[in-house]
Amino acid sequence: MSDSPPLGPLLHSFFLDHLITIKGLRPASVRSYRDTVRMLLVFVATDKGCKITRLALADLTFERIAAFLRHLEQDRGNHIRTRNQRLAALHTLFEYLASRAPEMLAVCQQVAAIPMKRVAPPETHFLERDEVQALLAGMPRDGRLALRDQALLLFLYNTGARAQEVADLRVGHLNLGEHPLARLHGKGDKWRSCPLWQQTAELLGSLLQSADSPATPDTAIFCGPHGPLTRSGIYKIVRRHGANLDDPRTDRRVSPHIFRHTAAVHLLEAGVEVNVIRAWLGHADLTTTNRYAEINTRTKQAALRACEPSSTSAGPQINAVWRTDQSLLNWLASL
Repeated sequence: MSDSPPLGPLLHSFFLDHLITIKGLRPASVRSYRDTVRMLLVFVATDKGCKITRLALADLTFERIAAFLRHLEQDRGNHIRTRNQRLAALHTLFEYLASRAPEMLAVCQQVAAIPMKRVAPPETHFLERDEVQALLAGMPRDGRLALRDQALLLFLYNTGARAQEVADLRVGHLNLGEHPLARLHGKGDKWRSCPLWQQTAELLGSLLQSADSPATPDTAIFCGPHGPLTRSGIYKIVRRHGANLDDPRTDRRVSPHIFRHTAAVHLLEAGVEVNVIRAWLGHADLTTTNRYAEINTRTKQAALRACEPSSTSAGPQINAVWRTDQSLLNWLASL
């Protein structure tokens, strides 16, 4: 055990060289890995009965990793999805350790073989159009913070942006001209452009004009008394204005992410092609976007009416779009 390499240099290299330099992960992703590794180190040190600074590589045994995963569920009460997220981080860590410490290969192979637990996907909640309109219409109108909050909620609904993308939004990312749009910096260090409604652009323009000092390209769009809003600050603002739309029957809670789901469903209802929605939301995988078609009851009802036999249909027959729309046929062929 005494001959085992120290953990410190390997973990330092894992974060700086592997995650940041080689994989190019964004700070939020690196923090997720950091939290997992920190909890693991605390657990292993407690199990061994020593300080974290005395841990060695050989202390990361398969048995302790398995016990750590049980600890997450049984002692910390983590959901299976959280447990799976932590396990994914451990898979990445031990894959790296296998390449740097060959003596750990057997343990790394055992950890790599730990499977993800199956879990039902979370229910996707969204707001109906009349709920969004009522929320926006009922917001306060006086004061700069009221203007900021109006612009924030309308921007979330308009773009379907993630909370972190909104927190990272700067003046240089906006074009409020004749064809207004916003450039969003999303997951995987990818940029995408989202068109803005005229009313969104006007609110953003008014917000910038109300600032105490002239804006520069690096000025944050949404700020609080102490500087740019964080993800947590954005969450608190949305919760404060949208709490009355919570639905205990379905466990729906209004949060920044519910505006992302809402934007997707409303785009789908408007007939926007699913590949456009995928690009709009910044999804890397089309299957992520396809789930919105599953939850869209109105679309299902329209599809049911469209294929109803003519002998019982009360309304005019709808031509089958898939027979004539070449772009839809091309999309189906690409799946």
